[in-house]
Amino acid sequence: MQDTIELLKECNSGVKMGVSAIDEVIDHVEDSRLESILKKSSEEHSKIGSEVHMLLNEYGESEKEPNPMAKGMSWLKTNVMLAAKESDNTVADLITDGCNMGVKSLIRYKNKYKAADTQSKELAQELIDLEEKLRKDMAKYL
Repeated sequence: MQDTIELLKECNSGVKMGVSAIDEVIDHVEDSRLESILKKSSEEHSKIGSEVHMLLNEYGESEKEPNPMAKGMSWLKTNVMLAAKESDNTVADLITDGCNMGVKSLIRYKNKYKAADTQSKELAQELIDLEEKLRKDMAKYL
């Protein structure tokens, strides 16, 4: 059961990072299709986040906040890059990097918490698939 809880907490943290990253860049987007892709992905992240939150509550566990250092570095990189060149290309670049980091982390946690229950593993995979889809959607804007 502990592996299940740990995997859910990491998924929760990942969802928060993803939504936060999208929130940070969305106001800098010019292309309406790119804005729509980002909004839809944020909604899908939030939907998974709600499922994860519900499961954590069932286990009597609290949510996990993203690592403050990782969140701070992400914020700094985003703001420096957008200050240097505010464009859809820059937004796509930032989101692509975030997706790559998210996928890598989630796969690592799925491997680490092998004893997690099927539902938690499926949610983690759903989140990985969502990140990979968003990364692919960003390709045309790079």
